[in-house]
Amino acid sequence: MILNYLPVPAFLFCTVGPAMAEQVGNVDVDWLGNDIVIEAFQDPEVAGVTCHVSYFERGLIDRLSNGNWFEDPSNSSIACRQTGPITIGDIDLSDEGESVFSERRSIIWKSLNVKRIFDSDNQTLIYIAHAREVQNGSAKMSLSTVPLYQPD
Repeated sequence: MILNYLPVPAFLFCTVGPAMAEQVGNVDVDWLGNDIVIEAFQDPEVAGVTCHVSYFERGLIDRLSNGNWFEDPSNSSIACRQTGPITIGDIDLSDEGESVFSERRSIIWKSLNVKRIFDSDNQTLIYIAHAREVQNGSAKMSLSTVPLYQPD
């Protein structure tokens, strides 16, 4: 199993909890000030993997004209790639995986989450972006994978 020969010294990952994202792009989509925001973050427990998440952010004019001041849509997209040598730390190996990124999409009720799940049979990391809501779950999601295949 690949996890046996890719140890990570504990001092390399002092961050506890989900990763912090850096905005790397902002696409204007209309005259109402609505944007598609693109953020990048590194997996806090898997060195060498970078994920890019995009989501819709409502502008001030849209909020004034449509109400619902404190919430953005649940739509998001994710792409994760190997951006350096992959070194796997202490990751959750359960089928639930673990949260590696989270960002609020409303004041209280909704957040954008990215979870990492390890597919041991196929030696692949799976990243799924989804909305998490208190009452009404959303079927809007996006998936990306990073194969851990290493030729002999």
